[in-house]
Amino acid sequence: MDSYVIRVWLPDRPGALGAVASRIGAVKGDVVGIEILETGEGQAVDELVVQLPQSTLVDLLVSEIRQVDGVEVEEVRPVGPDGHDPRRDTLVTAARLVEATSRDHLLQVVRDHAHRSLAAAWVAVLDADAGTTLVAGDGAPSDPWLQAFVHGASSAVSLGGSDTSPSDVTWVGLEGCGLALVAGRDRIAWRDRERRQIEALADIIALRWLALV
Repeated sequence: MDSYVIRVWLPDRPGALGAVASRIGAVKGDVVGIEILETGEGQAVDELVVQLPQSTLVDLLVSEIRQVDGVEVEEVRPVGPDGHDPRRDTLVTAARLVEATSRDHLLQVVRDHAHRSLAAAWVAVLDADAGTTLVAGDGAPSDPWLQAFVHGASSAVSLGGSDTSPSDVTWVGLEGCGLALVAGRDRIAWRDRERRQIEALADIIALRWLALV
């Protein structure tokens, strides 16, 4: 069985998710996991883990789901051999952060492991005060771009704006450190639950950074 993560927009009304599940079943798919990422304004963004008997059924699956009134498919991605378990991945990353024995080691853990728990393409840690990037994963934008992004986003927040509009790049400050954690994807927006997860991870990183003097 091949497994896929499918991110869908659907009306926030009774029966909508059941109708989607019925369409998945029509192509012999099996829903083995559900995450509610965001709700509001009459819509919900859900992430479904679906097993299919054949990879050739993916296009048909997407077509079936889109036939449900008001439903859109935002993303379909195959699940690797380790499966899709964001809660477990987050706990593993947290354990490795706690095990870090130096600040350099901590940054390496963030670069090499945090992206998996966040379902991100890359992560980076910036020293906002010094204007430098301390570490960045493969595929991250250039140092000037990252610095400009954090500066612009933090300035908007300080002026009473919001940094929670849908975007494929998000960030959070590491309290008491003068650092920022930035994470990015490829055209897939960060949602409410995912931002809360990043904030929780940033809290752990900040605590370890301050402890590793």
